[in-house]
Amino acid sequence: MIPCLGMPGLPHREKGSAARMTAPLDLDSSAQVATPEAVLAGMGPVEGRSLTQIAWLRLKRDKLALGSGLFILFLVIVAILAPLITKITGGSPTEFHTELIDPNYGTPIGHLSGISSTHILGVEPVNGRDVFARIVYGARVSLTIAFLATGVSVAIGVVMGMMAGYFGGIIDSAISRLMDVLLAFPLLLFAIALVAVLTDYSLPGLGLDNTRVAILVLIIGFFNWPYIGRIIRGQTLSLREKEYVEAARSLGAGPGHILFKELLPNLVGPILVYATLIIPVNILFEAALSFLGVGVRLPNPSWGGMLSIASQGWFQIDPFFMVVPGLALLLTVMAFNLFGDGLRDALDPKANR
Repeated sequence: MIPCLGMPGLPHREKGSAARMTAPLDLDSSAQVATPEAVLAGMGPVEGRSLTQIAWLRLKRDKLALGSGLFILFLVIVAILAPLITKITGGSPTEFHTELIDPNYGTPIGHLSGISSTHILGVEPVNGRDVFARIVYGARVSLTIAFLATGVSVAIGVVMGMMAGYFGGIIDSAISRLMDVLLAFPLLLFAIALVAVLTDYSLPGLGLDNTRVAILVLIIGFFNWPYIGRIIRGQTLSLREKEYVEAARSLGAGPGHILFKELLPNLVGPILVYATLIIPVNILFEAALSFLGVGVRLPNPSWGGMLSIASQGWFQIDPFFMVVPGLALLLTVMAFNLFGDGLRDALDPKANR
């Protein structure tokens, strides 16, 4: 007869083993598994991240873009503090130092570039103006014109692009054809002709120099708005079909409210990215006009004007005259381009970095 579980004939060892196998779990024992609430008890509340915080974290991981942004910030501070910096160094962007120039050759006395403790980057040939002071003030001129022209382009392009994308129909066709005409317009030739015609024209209260700067800002800003206008138009065509736009329209919101309260906040990302990418283009355009002699009026400093002076044969005597303003343009344009690329990646909602 085979003994069964629980019968008196069952060995004590087997009975104890069966008891352990069939005993229910003791929920009050110290070996039980911790519940999720117990695991999260000491972690505190979990906070979400806004789109701005996510973009900033992505931008911080891009060391090249972050370094470029810091360089741009440094350049802006230098441009703002240009009078103080040149006062400390003792240089002047418009003061002639003919005593430092060899009257026979037109080159700086001593070293070819005239570098000294007073003129840390030397002096220009023929006139002896301090190169460092002109570089610092040239940064102020270039950034001022580029920022103002970019502001004009962005303001016009955003408004026209949103109107074309939102209303569609004949408004879209008219604005799109206007963009095509302006994009096909020979901007450089028009700027040269217009500035040459208005050389001696002065706006009330501005003077000749500030009038020339205002004309450059208006020309560059007005003829560059179609580029951002086309981008904003395409984005608006996509956003106008979103649910929040339909909800605002169903609640009785007018076109003005939808354009500037609903659509515009969602276009901030593309606007910022394009603005950082068009600023270096405007800097180069101003430098090109100054190089051709129709930009900033001499003796006011400009990087393009300094390159123009160096190209008149002086760079063959001493390449340093061309290296300094050329390097300033190269580093500035590269910094804006790298920062714009990094900002575009940081603001991309589909990026997985």
